[in-house]
Amino acid sequence: MDISGFEFKPIGVVHSFQKYRYETPRQGVFSGCDGEIELFSEFAGDAIADLAGFERIWVIFCFHLNYGKNWKPKVHPPLPAGGPGRSVFATRSPHRVNPIGLSCVELAGITGNRLHLKHIDMLSGTPVLDIKPYIPEADSFPDSATGWRAEVPAAGQLYWRLDFSECFMARAKFILENSGLDLMNFVEVQLGCEPLDSSRKRVKHIDGDHWVLGCRTWRINFSVDIALRKVYVTGVESNYSAEELLPGTADKYNDKDIHRAMITLFVDKSSVQ
Repeated sequence: MDISGFEFKPIGVVHSFQKYRYETPRQGVFSGCDGEIELFSEFAGDAIADLAGFERIWVIFCFHLNYGKNWKPKVHPPLPAGGPGRSVFATRSPHRVNPIGLSCVELAGITGNRLHLKHIDMLSGTPVLDIKPYIPEADSFPDSATGWRAEVPAAGQLYWRLDFSECFMARAKFILENSGLDLMNFVEVQLGCEPLDSSRKRVKHIDGDHWVLGCRTWRINFSVDIALRKVYVTGVESNYSAEELLPGTADKYNDKDIHRAMITLFVDKSSVQ
């Protein structure tokens, strides 16, 4: 039998607010991210007629942004921060020999050829390869041994509470409406777990309890209360200098007009150092 290669045909595509790698929740079950699968017409209708009664489904998909990337036999899982390398097939790393992902998600409803989902960890544009129903008696084994994962603290000990200031929320809303960049979701993904782990995120200690998280050309200010395991997100600033925002300067990322508009709107000259 020839097993040299297989060709797969996507049956649909994911739509969600998460578009970039850094916006991907580590596991959908811990996220508040919703979305939907748009099935191509030939795979809707009779093919999903009996799916509506299931509360959860398995989604097999392609890590499309990792297609063609080199894989490594050892990877560094995000938890615990700074932990040792682990065998790729003993992890859920998205960097794999074949870029195939598997997620168990909530099925909130079906409208025509669209499956409405809750708690997903898939990015918008993700090609869907297959859908299967989640069957508790066949798919759930809560007492199973978990290998090296037994060394990782329970979710309640890993995740931090987030508190957003009105200043941050107002500016994040402005940036989302004018550029499509969802800083609120970005912060929830980046700071909700291991917020001070600078090995995997653009986190920098400024002084005292003042920290900064980088996202593209923006700086997100926050502080932490380690005892309460709480993150206080206080604001967002432009990472461009005043000179870099002068009219006529090069605009590599085509976003300086948004930075200028935000600074003008919120009358915060201190946001440009």
